[in-house]
Amino acid sequence: MFENLTNKFEEIFSSLKKSPSLDEKQVDEGLRNIRQALLEADVSLSVAKEFVNNVKPKALGQEIIRSTSPGQMVVKIVHDELVHLLGESNSEINLNAVPPVPIMLVGLQGSGKTTSIAKLTRRFTESGLRVVLGAGDTFRAAAVEQLSMWAGRLGAEIVRGDPGSDPASIAHRAVAQAVEGSFDICIIDTAGRLQNQSNLMQELGKIRRVISKQIPDAPHEVLLVIDATAGQNALSQAEGFKEAAGCTGIVLAKLDGSARGGVIVPVAQRFGLPVKFVGLGESADDLATFDPEAFVDAMLEGVLKP
Repeated sequence: MFENLTNKFEEIFSSLKKSPSLDEKQVDEGLRNIRQALLEADVSLSVAKEFVNNVKPKALGQEIIRSTSPGQMVVKIVHDELVHLLGESNSEINLNAVPPVPIMLVGLQGSGKTTSIAKLTRRFTESGLRVVLGAGDTFRAAAVEQLSMWAGRLGAEIVRGDPGSDPASIAHRAVAQAVEGSFDICIIDTAGRLQNQSNLMQELGKIRRVISKQIPDAPHEVLLVIDATAGQNALSQAEGFKEAAGCTGIVLAKLDGSARGGVIVPVAQRFGLPVKFVGLGESADDLATFDPEAFVDAMLEGVLKP
């Protein structure tokens, strides 16, 4: 389980903020603790070191040393560097293309793909967009039934096939229906798989090709769904999806309870993809656009205030 960076940073900065002045020894000690907190959150050593190296010269600048609240100014420096590390600006779904816009969701089994599709569907239908779903997880009848249930509740159409049928065929039919029916969005579900299951990973490429033959440059988004509670093994296993599926962004599911906090930092730096959405619960409404600055504000809420 990932450490909660919020609590760690509050511990680190509580002593720095109490000091009327800061010297290099105090700054070094604080930065060592910050680096350790980042490492415990599964941030790579190179990124943690680079982060600390970026913060240190700013934290030792004359403006900080002469300030009447140096600890608070160091908090602001750390805040800005964290925002930079996470990508600075939020990144919404690409809906600029001529509709229908095909979107694929990929990830490990149990990562939360089906629920994430329901949440995205709610988001789109509430904006007045027409959505058709492709039930491409044909290996799990329960996944198809769950997606069908959500489609009925949310006012979306769904294309499904027989158990074990070709997922690429489902994707083809779903996109065809989206085109013929003048839908705005087509969301394709895929079966969970491990990155070492080469035949299943190749299948993702086949689905992409089928879609692109119908709509040039599609799919416009390929979202990798990661379970925020699953730990670093899940992160390592999911890395192969970026290349195999051509992922464009991340949905971080189940970011509630004990997983809340620093898990986004290693996800953002390890995959080099924008975290576009975070799942905050089980209902169809529990999906939030990920805003790096707002997230860091919340993470450092206890220490940002003077």
